[in-house]
Amino acid sequence: MAAPSKCQHLRRLVLLCALLGTMWEARATQIRYSVPEETEKGYIVGNISKDLGLAPRELAERGVRVVSRGRTQLFFLSPRSGSLVTADRIDREELCAQSPRCLVNFKVLIEDRVKFYGIEVEVTDINDNAPKFEAEDLEVKINEIAVPGARYPLPEAVDPDVGVNSLQTYQLSPNRHFSLDVQTADDGTISPELVLERALDREEEAAHHLVLTACDGGDPRRSSSVRIHVTVLDTNDNAPVFAQPIYRVEVPEDVPPGTQLLTVTASDPDEGANGKVAYRFRKVNEKQSLLFQLNEKTGELSTAKGLDYEECSLYEMEIQAEDGGGLKGRTKVLIKVEDVNDNRPEVTITSLFSPVREDVPQGTVIVLFNAHDRDSGKNGQVVCSIQENLSFKLENLEEDYYRLSTARILDREKASEYNITVTATDRGTPPLSTEIHITLQVTDINDNPPAFSQASYSVYLPENNPRGTSIFSVTAHDPDSNENSRVIYTLAEDTIQGSPLSSYISINSDTGVLYSLRSFDYEQFHDLQMQVRASDSGNPPLSSNVSLRLFVLDQNDNAPEILYPSFPTDSSTGVELAPRSAEPGYLVTKVVAVDRDSGQNAWLSYRLLKASEPGLFSVGLHTGEVRTARALLDRDALKQSLVVAVQDHGQPPLSATVTLTVAVADNIPDILAGLGSLEIAENPEASDLTLYLVVAVAAVSCIFLAFVIMLLALRLRRWHSSRLLQAASGGLAGVPTTNFVGVDGVRAFLQTYSQEVALTSDSRKSHVIFPQPNYADTLISQESCEKNEALCVSVDAKFPVEDTPLVPVSSIFFFSLLQLAFPLSPFFMGQLSACIDGRGSLMGCSGPLPILLVGFPS
Repeated sequence: MAAPSKCQHLRRLVLLCALLGTMWEARATQIRYSVPEETEKGYIVGNISKDLGLAPRELAERGVRVVSRGRTQLFFLSPRSGSLVTADRIDREELCAQSPRCLVNFKVLIEDRVKFYGIEVEVTDINDNAPKFEAEDLEVKINEIAVPGARYPLPEAVDPDVGVNSLQTYQLSPNRHFSLDVQTADDGTISPELVLERALDREEEAAHHLVLTACDGGDPRRSSSVRIHVTVLDTNDNAPVFAQPIYRVEVPEDVPPGTQLLTVTASDPDEGANGKVAYRFRKVNEKQSLLFQLNEKTGELSTAKGLDYEECSLYEMEIQAEDGGGLKGRTKVLIKVEDVNDNRPEVTITSLFSPVREDVPQGTVIVLFNAHDRDSGKNGQVVCSIQENLSFKLENLEEDYYRLSTARILDREKASEYNITVTATDRGTPPLSTEIHITLQVTDINDNPPAFSQASYSVYLPENNPRGTSIFSVTAHDPDSNENSRVIYTLAEDTIQGSPLSSYISINSDTGVLYSLRSFDYEQFHDLQMQVRASDSGNPPLSSNVSLRLFVLDQNDNAPEILYPSFPTDSSTGVELAPRSAEPGYLVTKVVAVDRDSGQNAWLSYRLLKASEPGLFSVGLHTGEVRTARALLDRDALKQSLVVAVQDHGQPPLSATVTLTVAVADNIPDILAGLGSLEIAENPEASDLTLYLVVAVAAVSCIFLAFVIMLLALRLRRWHSSRLLQAASGGLAGVPTTNFVGVDGVRAFLQTYSQEVALTSDSRKSHVIFPQPNYADTLISQESCEKNEALCVSVDAKFPVEDTPLVPVSSIFFFSLLQLAFPLSPFFMGQLSACIDGRGSLMGCSGPLPILLVGFPS
C-alpha cells in the first residue's frame, strides 16, 4: 500500500507544479502599477525592463513599445532607463469621473516575439478638489407656523474626489432656531437637512442668516460654504407634490439640441402665491447643467447640447418644485442614453515591416495593427478585412489586434509595390467603416535571367560591307531591378573556316550592337551562325542564349567570265567557219559565259556590240548563239569580225566582251587562199611563209592522190574477192563487208560540237578549235561522203550513229601530211600536238574527240 500512496503523492505534486506554472504565466503577462494623479510629466511609474526580464538596451533591439488604443497615450517607455513614465499630467477626475477605481489598461508589444503584455495602471486619488456648492447663496422660506422638528433639505456640495478625499460631513453655523441633520443614503451619499428646533415668530425675527460648510476627509482637508438666508413666511401649510417619485426616459444619443425629453409636474393645493410652483434643479453637477435645461414654469426638461453615449450613458438628477410660500417638493429624473452607431472604427498601426524581400517565406508578418470602436454592443464590434488579394492574409490575434502576413511567395516582377487597403467595419445598423492604406515595397532578388524578344534572329548584310559596320542590335530584357537587371552581351566562342568568330564579328557588351570586323564576300560564304549570350549583373549572375544567323547578300561585284571561245593569253582571236551556202539562222558558234554572282546578278544577256558587216549575224539574247541573220552573199567578205558583249542584270550591270572572227568559205583551200591574201595585204612580211605553205599543200595533194588510187585498187580487189566468195558459199546478198574500226569500237560521239581546224595564213598563229555541229559540211559536202563512205571519217560529237557527220579522209591525211611536212612548226608542234593525245583524240579545245575511220578496208 505504500508504493501506490507514494505515486499518488508524486502525481499530485506534478499537477500542483503545472497549476502554479500556469498561474505564474497568466500573472506574468499582466503587469500592474499605480500612480497618483496630478503627477508631472516624466514621473516614473514602474520598471518595465525589470518586470519583462530584459535589459534596458534590449528594449530598442527587440522593438518593445507601448500600444494604446482610442485615447491619448498617457505613458511611454524611457529607452535609457527602461522605466514606464508619464507622458503628461494625469487628472483622475477627468479620466474616470467618480468611479471608485480608476484603471488605465494598455499593451506592451515585443515586436520580435510578436507578443503582447497587458499593463494595468491604477491612478490613485489625491485631495485636489474641495467640495463645491452649486451657488454661494441660498434662500430658504419657512412658514412661521412650522412646528419644531420640521426638516428642510439643503443643497448638497459636490466633490469629484473619491474615498476619504470626497465629501465627508456638513457643518452649520450655530443658531438657536435651527440645527443640521445629515442623512446617509444607501449609495453612501450624504444629504444635509435643516431641522427647525424652535418655533419661528415672523414678528419677532423675520429672517435668519446661516452658514453651511461642506468638508472632505483629505489631508489637508478642504471645504466650501454656502450662505443660507431664511425668510419667515406667513402660513403655507402645503408643499408641492410631484406626480411621480421617479421620472425615467430613454433617449438616443444623436438627438439634436433643444429636444424635449420629459415634463415634470408638481401640484400644490394652496392658493395664490402659495400654490404657484416653480421648478429648479436640486442636485445636478456642473457638466449636467450644461447638457440639460429646465423650464421653471412648465417643468419641461430638454437637451441644451448634443449627448454622447461614449461619455456618459446614464444621467441622474433631482428636480424640486417650490411654491410661493417656500414649501418644496422633489423628484428624481433618470435619463438613459441609448447608443447609436455614430462612431467609426479606429485603426492604429503598431508595426509595419516595409520594405520586404520578394523571397520571404509564406506567413511572414508584414503589419500589426489594432482596430476598435468607441460604440458599445454590436455597434462596437469591429470586423477587419482586406481586398481580395491572394498574396496576403489577415488574422485576428487577440481582442482587437490583427496581423497581416504573406499568403504566398511574392514576386517583385509582377508587383513591386502593394497598396493594401484594410477596411474596419462595425456591426451597427447601418454599419460604419474606416479604411487605412498600407504601402508595401518589395525589394528585388536576382531570380530572372535576361530574355530575348525573339527565339532566334535572322540578319541580312550586303557583301563588301565596310569594316566596323553596325550589323544588328539584339536586346534582352531582365525584369529584375538595379544591378540584377543590367545586361551584358557576349558572343559564344566559335570558329568559321578555321578562324575564330571574334575575328569576324564583335558585340558591344552594353548595347548589344553587333559590328563586322571585316568585309564579307558572298562568294566566300553565304551565312554565319552564332550564339549571343545575355548575362545580368546579379549575384550569382543569370544568363540566356539566342541563336543569330547572318545572311550575306550578294552584290553585283563580279563581271561575266567568258568560257567559250577562250583564247590564249597572246590576245589572238580564233576563227569560226561559216559556209557561204548557210541559210538564215545557221548556227555559227556559241558564246558561253558564267557569272560568279547569284540571282539576277548572274542572269546574263548577250548582244552584238559591233560587226564588220552589220545585219549579217545575230546573237541570241539569252543563249549566246551566233547565227546568220540572212543568207551569205558572194560580196560578203571572207573574214567577218564580231564583238559580242555579255552583260549581267545587277545594279549597276557589269559586262565583258569577246571578239570573234568568222571565216566565210566552202572549203579549206578557199580559207587558206583568202586568209593568205588577207594576211599578205595586212602583213607583207609573212608572204614567204605563205608561199612555203602553198608548195607544201600541193606536194601533199599529189601524195594524197596517189594514196587514193591505191586505196581504190585495194577496194576493187577486195570487192571482187567477196563476190566470188559469196557466190561460192551462198551467203546472204546485200550485206556489206566493210568493217568500221573505232577507238572504243562504237560509232558514237562524245562532244556536242564537231572538230574544226581554224588556220591563218601565218602557220605560227594557227589554232585547232571546235566548230559547231554543222561545220562538217564546210569541209566536204555530205553528199560526196555518202557516195564514197570509204573516203570519210567520223568525228565524235555526241550525235546518234545515224546522224554522225562524215569528214573526208583526205582532210585527215591532209593535216597529217602537214604535220610531217612541218615537224618544227609552232602551229603543228605547239597547238595541234597539244590537242591530240596518244589515242588519236583531239584534246584541249572542246574535249576529247576520238577519230573513227569509217569505211577503211580491214
